[in-house]
Amino acid sequence: MTGDRAMTDAAPRDVDAPQRVVFVGAGPRAVMLLERLLARFGEDAPPLDVRLVDPHPPGAGRIWRRDQSALLKLNSMAQDVTVFTDDTCTIDGPVRPGPSLIEWAELVRDGRLPEFGIDDPQVSDELWALQGESFPTRRLQSHYLDWFWRSTVEAAPAGVTVQWVEDTVVGVRDEGEEHVVSLASGDQVSADLLVYALGHTSREPAGQTASLIEAAARDGLTYVAPAFTADADLSVLAPGQDVIVRGMGLAAVDLVVLLAEGRGGRFVREVDGSLRYEPSGAEPRLHIGSRRGVPYRSKVSSVSQGDPPRLEVLTKQAIARLLARPAPVDFAGDVWPLIAQELTWGHYRELFTGHPERVVGSWTEFREVLRAHAADVVALRSAVERFVPDPLDRFDVPALDRPFGEEVFATDDELQERVRRHIAEDLALRTEQERSSSHALFIAILLSFMSLADVPPERWSARSRIVDLPVTWHTFFSYVASGPPAHRLDELLALARAGIVRFLGPDVEVRIDPERGYVASSPRAPGETVARALVDAWLPGSGAAVSDNAALREIATTHGRELWVADAAFEGSLGRIEVDVEGRLIAPDGSVKAGVFGIGPFTSSTEAGAFTRPRSDSLSLRQTDRVAGAIAARLRSGVGAVAGSRLALR
Repeated sequence: MTGDRAMTDAAPRDVDAPQRVVFVGAGPRAVMLLERLLARFGEDAPPLDVRLVDPHPPGAGRIWRRDQSALLKLNSMAQDVTVFTDDTCTIDGPVRPGPSLIEWAELVRDGRLPEFGIDDPQVSDELWALQGESFPTRRLQSHYLDWFWRSTVEAAPAGVTVQWVEDTVVGVRDEGEEHVVSLASGDQVSADLLVYALGHTSREPAGQTASLIEAAARDGLTYVAPAFTADADLSVLAPGQDVIVRGMGLAAVDLVVLLAEGRGGRFVREVDGSLRYEPSGAEPRLHIGSRRGVPYRSKVSSVSQGDPPRLEVLTKQAIARLLARPAPVDFAGDVWPLIAQELTWGHYRELFTGHPERVVGSWTEFREVLRAHAADVVALRSAVERFVPDPLDRFDVPALDRPFGEEVFATDDELQERVRRHIAEDLALRTEQERSSSHALFIAILLSFMSLADVPPERWSARSRIVDLPVTWHTFFSYVASGPPAHRLDELLALARAGIVRFLGPDVEVRIDPERGYVASSPRAPGETVARALVDAWLPGSGAAVSDNAALREIATTHGRELWVADAAFEGSLGRIEVDVEGRLIAPDGSVKAGVFGIGPFTSSTEAGAFTRPRSDSLSLRQTDRVAGAIAARLRSGVGAVAGSRLALR
């Protein structure tokens, strides 16, 4: 067993040698899959030679690597991050519990992991100050993931060696049942079983992005295309320069952090509790807009104190009724209305049972109102006024999704005040304990997300699989449940007051004027904003065939295929690689490649992330364990095949 860098070769196979497993990628999902695979085997593992190929450190991978700004953080609290299974997990493999991020930090602080040390003083200071409610830096997370990698390798049973190959896979050639993996260094490594465990990748520019790159070069403008913020070249944005920013999600929040505090500015907490930003003078001036015109909702720090959250509408019985019909399940028509009702039930259950002093009437009475009107927003809004005096305590999904509704702003000052008021109200709703309905809403949308996994992929309509689930639903879920830490929105308000950030409004549009540059406008706010620089602050879209990762492009064009679905109403592809429910790659001819597996956001499986919340029976761990089970079965069957070949040779 070793976690050191490995040498590679593609020498002829010795029939007495261990089976060779190669992982393309060594980030969190790859190591979590490795842990599940070894757990499946226990001490009864067949002889294995496992190699994980990645140019970035194992465990952390590219996204969570240490060499990025110390200002960049997770949008999850330390108590809400784990890579381990627990007794809530509905999996076939054995449960092997382990510490969450905060529990790991406590073990390090208590000296119970003496073999582990952190040589970066800044990260070490962070670890010693870390609390369960803290939002850790990516640098600290990288140390947790590094420890996870090392402890997984050390726990490998006798006869199993695990090595990291610090290199990049550029191609794979099949030779019978064997896979010859070519590396950027010129080396090769052979595999009996191949696992593609890639994380998020970038893609070649296409469509509007390619057009903007071309126009920027032609007209002498600056354009920063969609990218992972830590990898984007922000040096092209000059101090004092006006910059239009499209997007107000997590990538935009990270962008603002790097262009403000990352350029020497600082935040000062005033005596009255307000936050003030002191500019360094090196910041550009950021004009930010999006479809909604507001940032993603703040992370919730309150906790539910009323009746326990539970599914009321999108239950297993409701899913079973949908599946009992012969027609495909349509997300927009069949499921979204149920989710909207589920979120409404979750909010009001907590409000009435956790804060009876804030309502008129009882939960028993209001349940009847929900039963009568939960699917009718107009009727519900009217009924709610009788029971809920404070407008901030009232809830419906359209108002959550598009907080400005059809508002039109007469002046820019009116728009700025309205956006700032929205952010301040959102912070109150998501952080004050008296507004703990926001926590119940978070649990309701999380339970809804997990419920959708009960619908087999092939039962969804084509539009649901290609548009509604991976785009519309995923975006809404992220907006509600995966926003920035509250202090980031507090900082955004301070930057707005300091004149570093200005809001463009909802439904922002950007065009290029050959004489003036980029011109941004909102149909619901007056005037135009002109700038010579534009940043599209979101992650690159999927598209295996146009990925900047050579191995992924090769899957799409040679070894596998992008998922394409069609029915009478819709046909299309999201650009993700087709795999079966246990992660096996689907070949171009539709057959299953039994010895090749894929797991991660590039596959057609439901996107579930990598590390997850403890004690949540997470979809991520369920998926990972399922794929590990299929790999273990394949490797066990390979033992018999190798034994047979040995007998034949003798």
